[in-house]
Amino acid sequence: MKKVFLTLAWVACLSSCKKTCNCTTYSAGQTVQTQEVDMPSSGKCADMTNVQDIPGIGKTGVECK
Repeated sequence: MKKVFLTLAWVACLSSCKKTCNCTTYSAGQTVQTQEVDMPSSGKCADMTNVQDIPGIGKTGVECK
């Protein structure tokens, strides 16, 4: 019975974990769009971030959290 309870608790924990990333696209310092995307199977949301802060222009790229 103890093993069944632990297994159910583990499954509940895994199903409640965050499986999506909120990604925002920037162009010339302005927010273009924000969308929810599936988290990569290996890695973190931050691994999908590719943002550059260009002096005089602003943020450009995609930032995921």
